[in-house]
Amino acid sequence: MKPNFHEMSLKELRVYVLAHQDDNEAFYAYMDKSKTEGNWVTMPPLNSMDDFDNYPEFIDKIVKDGEGRV
Repeated sequence: MKPNFHEMSLKELRVYVLAHQDDNEAFYAYMDKSKTEGNWVTMPPLNSMDDFDNYPEFIDKIVKDGEGRV
């Protein structure tokens, strides 16, 4: 029996999707929840790695999201 993806937190869904990579339904639920929580940072394509300096909010998000990961 599959868990209820709509009741899972984004973090719980991520863990589930990584453990069940063949479960497309879970993947799409994860993507939908990611979009609705509004934590995406958008930016235009970069011309070089130096362009990251123009988007500190993107770097901050990567650092914050990576905290606590092994």
